[in-house]
Amino acid sequence: MFSSDYEPIGYLNSCYQEKFGIPRQPGLVTAAKSQLTLNDEFNEDSVRGLEGFSHIWLQFVFHKTQKQGWKSMVRPPRLGGNKKVGVFASRSTFRPNPIGLSVVELLRIEVRGSQVILHLLGCDLLNKTPILDIKPYLPYVDAIPDAIGGFAKEKPESLFDVIFTDLAKYQCEQAEARLGEDISLLITQILALDPSPSYQKNTATKLRIYRMKLYDFDLSWQYCENNKIKVLAIDS
Repeated sequence: MFSSDYEPIGYLNSCYQEKFGIPRQPGLVTAAKSQLTLNDEFNEDSVRGLEGFSHIWLQFVFHKTQKQGWKSMVRPPRLGGNKKVGVFASRSTFRPNPIGLSVVELLRIEVRGSQVILHLLGCDLLNKTPILDIKPYLPYVDAIPDAIGGFAKEKPESLFDVIFTDLAKYQCEQAEARLGEDISLLITQILALDPSPSYQKNTATKLRIYRMKLYDFDLSWQYCENNKIKVLAIDS
């Protein structure tokens, strides 16, 4: 008999503290580092040989949206948020079973005593995401050059130039020294892809100040003329 009682094998530590602003696919923001800490029962033997692979598949739970249920039709951002497609023709987080799949780069495997930590790059997952399974990425079968991508034929391009106020530059330097990460690059890659919802693309957008949480700070920005986004501040 089928059982749906699956336990996470570990949890992801990510820079993304809320759903808003997370890139819509993995690998788009290469400056986003994360760590997957496996539960205690999974020791070094459970990942033996995994270090030979550059990328891995993560199967995970959409833990922050699963209680909101699902609908048979959704509005993909790639279609401007105006056209509906079936939920199974999308990568919507609102699914009958709230399970996702992402391919990420494996930087290294760290073993601290009996604890195993996978250091990853390019994740599109929320902080504390429960991970159900790990599988190695196999280029000869997982990459299909002549596959057809439906309404998402090509990788999304950077839409905006990102500029920083003097205050934001200074605060970035402080955050980089504190966190040991390239915060300026991370912010630039996230905002260049335009994280705001498609339905908000109107004249009011230029006046609105947007905010999102990264690591231990709040990022605020504003849209400007000539396809520019201005980073206003990085407040702890």
